[in-house]
Amino acid sequence: MLNEAMKKMVNMDDEYEQGLPRVKGVASADRLLTVLSAFRRGDDALELTQLAERTGLVKSTIMRLCVSLQSFGFIERMRDGRYRLGTEIARLGSVYLQSYALESEVMPVLERLVAISGETASFYIRRGDQRLCLFRHDSPSPLRMHVRPGDLRPMDASSIAQVLRMFEAGDTDSSKDIDLPIYSNGVTDPHVASMAAPVFGAGQRLLGALAITGPASRLTADKAAQVAQQLRNFAEGLTNSLGGEF
Repeated sequence: MLNEAMKKMVNMDDEYEQGLPRVKGVASADRLLTVLSAFRRGDDALELTQLAERTGLVKSTIMRLCVSLQSFGFIERMRDGRYRLGTEIARLGSVYLQSYALESEVMPVLERLVAISGETASFYIRRGDQRLCLFRHDSPSPLRMHVRPGDLRPMDASSIAQVLRMFEAGDTDSSKDIDLPIYSNGVTDPHVASMAAPVFGAGQRLLGALAITGPASRLTADKAAQVAQQLRNFAEGLTNSLGGEF
């Protein structure tokens, strides 16, 4: 049976390569992912009622889905009936980070950016219509924006979102006249300013946005201009180390 399933998957891939329409997603798989996506930063465990509120699914459906998720280690059911994420989630997260060799390359760069600018440095990737803070190194100042790795922010007009939106298609020619890094002030939060530059991998694929964020009163346009070249240099060096070309 496994061999037959593998043959079907190969045939689907062959059809796609031949230019036929992509096979649509499976509704049951969509519901499984909806349940997993209901968990947010700060959640310890969720009751069935909370999962129903966040997913829009009925409780009986959620219970059946959770049985499948439990069997693969994505969810654990606690003695009190609540659900929490399972260890398989942590394993996949580790695999994801290691597969791109990002953490070992990015974190030292963030630390150096903080030392140079005095502001918080971070690395963002795009996740649908939002941007995800993947790595972050905080400013030593107690006055800073409290965003943690794993937090989602809107794809608005901030410098970080602009970079992710502008370079995600790999069309660097259309963006070659843009001054980098991009600076923005008071977009997502009226009291926060940021500046960002793209980081590319092999094949000029956008890996993410390298950014500096800080209070608008400190990270002014003049201050941004003073550290702009350093940020650009770090983005270029990171791109080179990850197999891309800036």
